[in-house]
Amino acid sequence: MAVMTHLMTLQQGAIVWSDWRSRYPTIQPDLSDADLNEVELRGANLQGTDFCRSSLSWAVLNESDLSAAKFNKAVLHKAEFIHAKLREAQFVDANLVGADFRKANLNDANFIGADLKGANFTDADLVGANLIGTELRGAIFKRSDLTRADLRRSDLSNALLMHANFADANLADANLVDAELSGAHFYRSIFHKAKLKSAHFSGAYLFGADFSGADLSGADLSWANLGKANFVGANLSGTNLRGANLAGAILPR
Repeated sequence: MAVMTHLMTLQQGAIVWSDWRSRYPTIQPDLSDADLNEVELRGANLQGTDFCRSSLSWAVLNESDLSAAKFNKAVLHKAEFIHAKLREAQFVDANLVGADFRKANLNDANFIGADLKGANFTDADLVGANLIGTELRGAIFKRSDLTRADLRRSDLSNALLMHANFADANLADANLVDAELSGAHFYRSIFHKAKLKSAHFSGAYLFGADFSGADLSGADLSWANLGKANFVGANLSGTNLRGANLAGAILPR
């Protein structure tokens, strides 16, 4: 449960809250299980704050410092985190449907099991983020950096990933059916046994990518760089490879 003095201070607004944080820097704020729907805390210092199981739907947390904050099992429907600092933040099993993370710093953030349907990560930094088993249907990752991100078993069907960077990312067993990935960067990315039916990779950089056992039936890989990519055991039925660079690629027998 939230500590009442912490909750009362927060309800006085971002300026009062940030002043309190500067006077008591060693206190770890506890706002767990709190009703904070529609709260506005733009630019607040919320480092390390515990929001576990709290309700923060439609909350405005733009430009706030939420580094290492905990949102496990919280409800954050359509919450705004634009330009927020969320490095190493925890969102395990959180409800983030329609949340806005544009230009947010989410390096090493943990989203295991989170519901992120329709979330917007345009221009966000997600280097090393843990997105294992997340629900990302229709999510937007335009120009996002997901270098070394772990997206195993995630559902990215109908997601928009144009011009995003997924270098060394792990998308094994992920669902990317009908996903839009044109112009994206997938250097040495892992798509082992991924569902890629009708996915659009036109013009993508996929050098050294691992598509072993993946279903690429009906996928568009036209003009993609597939040099040294591994397609062992992959389903390429109806796949469009027009103009693709397949130098050194290992194709299915």
